[in-house]
Amino acid sequence: MQTTNTVLMIRPTRFSFNQDTAANNHFQRPAAAAEDVQLKALQEFDGYVAALREQGVTVMVHNDSEAPHTPDSIFPNNCWSSHPDGTLVLYPMQGHNRRLERDKGVLDWLRDEYRVEQLLDLSSLEQQEVFLEGTGSMVLDRQQRICYAGYSTRTHARALNQLVDHLGYELCAFNALDRQGVAIYHTNVMMSVGSSLAVACLESVRDAGERSTLQARLQDSGKQVMALSWEQLESFAGNMLEVHNAAGEPLLVMSRTAWQSLDATQHKLIERHAKPLPVNIDTIERIGGGSARCMLAEVYLPKKPETTAEQLR
Repeated sequence: MQTTNTVLMIRPTRFSFNQDTAANNHFQRPAAAAEDVQLKALQEFDGYVAALREQGVTVMVHNDSEAPHTPDSIFPNNCWSSHPDGTLVLYPMQGHNRRLERDKGVLDWLRDEYRVEQLLDLSSLEQQEVFLEGTGSMVLDRQQRICYAGYSTRTHARALNQLVDHLGYELCAFNALDRQGVAIYHTNVMMSVGSSLAVACLESVRDAGERSTLQARLQDSGKQVMALSWEQLESFAGNMLEVHNAAGEPLLVMSRTAWQSLDATQHKLIERHAKPLPVNIDTIERIGGGSARCMLAEVYLPKKPETTAEQLR
């Protein structure tokens, strides 16, 4: 199945501008003087959780700990990914303080609640300066088993090849650049793949052959492709995620900034494929340089069976 009904989110305790990641995340903006970023982030986070739950999405909330300070732990989709066969993958992170997120209790919590049959730990590649930042670096078509990835300082070919070989995915890789000609730090900023709709800033793939291959692969996999403009990419319109509610109905989650950047025709196109769910995360986007999709770690692991009193006897 392409989408899940269960996501994990990390409630922030010390959200702030992350100097460790700012060098190649050009979406980050420092906070204004005396701005209470943590309070605003909490309000936006809680509103986001409430909006998802109101639509019938199961949201697991893990409260971040104050120490060590990990300002980007609100974006949990980069450190790990989970898969229906019970595979849990740990990824090599470029930012040094981001590596600390692996030891803050989330993975232990997952193992307590779900069956982890196999662990693929790629984190040791950090020692060789080889990086792959989870479903930020990659956009997965889980139905067709295709991994879309734009190369960058955070997305390296060697790690990608190890991942797709292990999972049995086809790799569709390319170079996506911003308007200044710099590699876009995460693939999920410029594209998203749902059950039947894909959105992508095709202009960012400057090489005509790579752009044609990407568009053809999306269409051949049965997706309708909605092209994004530069302005829409810069408004986080590529950073969407399709989930579904308890009834199996599709929801396309995005920030209100992303939704407002789209035109009426694009709104109608999305509505033909899923119910749009825009959320207000203005502060988190501006300070953190990530958006709605980045805040959601999809849970695909099989749930552990509940132990009954009879079984304990």
